[in-house]
Amino acid sequence: MKARQPVQIIGGGLAGLSLGVALRRAGVPVSIFEADDYPRHRVCGEFIAGLSETTIEQLGIDSVFVGAGSHRSVTWFRRDRTIRQQMLPEPARAISRFVLDARLAALFTAGGGALHPRHRHAEPAHGAGWVATAGRRTRPSSPWMGLKLHARNLRTSDDLELHLGDGAYVGVSAVEDGWINVCGFFRRRPELRIDREQPLPAYLRACGLSQLAERLAGAEVRPGSTKAMAGIAMDRRVTTGPGIRLGDACAMIPPFTGNGMTMAFTGAALALCPLVAWSSGEASWEETVRVVRAALRREFRVRLAVAALLHPFLLHPPLQHELGAVARAGLLPFTRFYQLLH
Repeated sequence: MKARQPVQIIGGGLAGLSLGVALRRAGVPVSIFEADDYPRHRVCGEFIAGLSETTIEQLGIDSVFVGAGSHRSVTWFRRDRTIRQQMLPEPARAISRFVLDARLAALFTAGGGALHPRHRHAEPAHGAGWVATAGRRTRPSSPWMGLKLHARNLRTSDDLELHLGDGAYVGVSAVEDGWINVCGFFRRRPELRIDREQPLPAYLRACGLSQLAERLAGAEVRPGSTKAMAGIAMDRRVTTGPGIRLGDACAMIPPFTGNGMTMAFTGAALALCPLVAWSSGEASWEETVRVVRAALRREFRVRLAVAALLHPFLLHPPLQHELGAVARAGLLPFTRFYQLLH
């Protein structure tokens, strides 16, 4: 029997690890190079909407979601005023990256995968057999940043809270062990004097979310969970970069959708069969890249376009006012938007 060609993955996040797990189950030799270590906290909403059981089964990762929260109800706030309460069309999973990435890494190595943490790979990731799942695209000129932390003993009003502020929105949802993930998308405020160890409360107050800031002030903050990411740029379409790119290297959808983590897993599932065929010598690398790119474009193009259209309504006060008025009047086609975004 002809030996299978190995797959090398740069990036040990959700897309890279889940793809690695699935490839190992198919008997493909896999190495993953990851610049960080496990477990680790990341700027992430940690709220997974629209992930199908079919994708989970195809990747063979059902065990990593044991104990994950199942959230259904959402309350929207504009500044400190409730503008809408609703039920999601389907339950969403809530689990921290701290737990999820570590579980995936353990599952990958248990399946015989070669994991290389604390390893920055300098070679281009677009040669035959190379897959890029790292490389979240940031622009130094971008005015947007992300801030997150985990808090305990934080009073919440629903499974998921979404707070709209002046040039910001913030998601609040429970993960595991009593911790609440507070993660926001903010316009950078260079003039703001902040505590660099705890910048989130200052940003909450600056964008008009004072009640949320007060609630956070009385909570216990998880050591090491405060994270920031600057220069964030969202995508309107799948990248046209070389080679196979998955996860954030493929496209970044605005976080309000709760679909970024789902896209990482879905992209891995879409790339799985073509990569197995290439590894077995049944397809050329050029054909494999072409097939995977086409599948990613078909799967993600509508949700990326719709997210880009809606995103300004969550960030700019005049548009937030219009959104709130439409929502309170019951005229917002939420279910239809949810379907388009997921």
